[in-house]
Amino acid sequence: MTIKSLRTIVAAVLAGGAVAMSPVASAEEPLKVGFVYVSPIGEAGWTWQQDIGRKQMEEALGDRVVTQYVESVPEGADAERVIRDLAQQGNKLIFTTSFGYMNPTLKVARQFPDVKFVHSTGYKTADNVSTTNSRFYEARYLGGMIAGKMTKSNIIGYVGAFPIPEVLQGINAFTRGLRSVNPDAEVRVIWANTWFDPGRERDAALALMSQGADIVTHHTDSTAAVQAAQDEGKYAVAYHSDMSRFGPDAQLAAVTHHWGDYFTSQAQAVLDGTWESTSVWGGLKAGMARLEAIGDMVPEDVVALVKEKEAEIIAGTFSPFEAPIIDNEGNVRLETGALDDEGLNNMNYYVEGVASKYPSQ
Repeated sequence: MTIKSLRTIVAAVLAGGAVAMSPVASAEEPLKVGFVYVSPIGEAGWTWQQDIGRKQMEEALGDRVVTQYVESVPEGADAERVIRDLAQQGNKLIFTTSFGYMNPTLKVARQFPDVKFVHSTGYKTADNVSTTNSRFYEARYLGGMIAGKMTKSNIIGYVGAFPIPEVLQGINAFTRGLRSVNPDAEVRVIWANTWFDPGRERDAALALMSQGADIVTHHTDSTAAVQAAQDEGKYAVAYHSDMSRFGPDAQLAAVTHHWGDYFTSQAQAVLDGTWESTSVWGGLKAGMARLEAIGDMVPEDVVALVKEKEAEIIAGTFSPFEAPIIDNEGNVRLETGALDDEGLNNMNYYVEGVASKYPSQ
C-alpha cells in the first residue's frame, strides 16, 4: 500500500466516509416492524386501537424503528400472503392482529426463523411466535353493571362476531355483571359472523332493539351498533374504543383495549436482542383493558359502584368468573373457586341470563 493510498483511507475515516460500512452503523439501522390489520383503520374500533398502539411505539422508540401496515386483510390465504410479503420486505418484527391469522402466522414463521412474530388473541406459539391478548372480559363485567342499572326494559342486545372463546368471555362476563345488579335483566345475542361489516352489524343491532332491547353492545369492529342506538334513541356500551362522538346521547361507557406499551416492549426486546416467545394476557391491572368514557347520563352512585368493583378486580379480590358458574341450560360449569385461564380459553357456552341458544345447539 502506498503512502498516498493510506492517507486517502485515513482521510475518509476522519471525514466519516467509512461510517456507512462500520459495524456500529449497521447496528444503528432502524428495526422494521410490520402490522397486519383485519379491518380498515377508520376512526374507531379494533384496528383503530391497534394502530394507536403502533403510533405510540413509534413515538416511544423514535428513529430506532420504522413501521408499515396493511389494513383490511381477510383471514386465511390472503393473510398468509401479506404476512410473508412483510417478512420478505425485511420486517424483523411482525404483529398479526386478528384471531384468524393464527395458523398463517405460524406457517410463515416456520419459513422465516430469524423474524419475530406476535399474534393477537390466539393461543399457539413457536420459538419465534408470541401471543398476546387483553382480558376484555374484566371491563365487560363493569360495562354489564352499568347496563343493569340503566336498562328499563331489562333486555340488552349483544351483537357478536364469531362464537369463539374470546367473544363468549365478553358476552358471559357482561351478563354476569348485568345480573349482579339486576337479576331480572337478560342478554339476547345475534351473531354477525364477521369482524367488520357495518351494514350487517347495524341490522343486528336494529333487530335486537326491535325485540325490546333498550341497550345494545357489540363485539364487532365498527361503530354501527352505537350509531344505531343513537338513531333509535337507545343506549349503547361501546367496544374497542371510545365511540361517544358517533353516539353522544347513546354511549353509556366504552370497553377499550390498549396496546402501545406492549408493542413498545416487544420492539425494544428485539432491539436489545432479548426477545423471547411469551404469552401475555393483560387486563385492568396492566392497563391493557379499561372501562372509560362513561357518559354523563350514568348516575354518580352507579359510577362509584362500578369503580369499587373495578378496584376489587385490579386487587385480585374478585373475578368476573367466580363460582358458581351456571350455564343457561342449568348445568353447573364451576362449583368452587374461579375459572382459570384454561377454562376461559375453552369457553363454549352461555351463562345463566343469556336468553339465546348457543350456536352449536
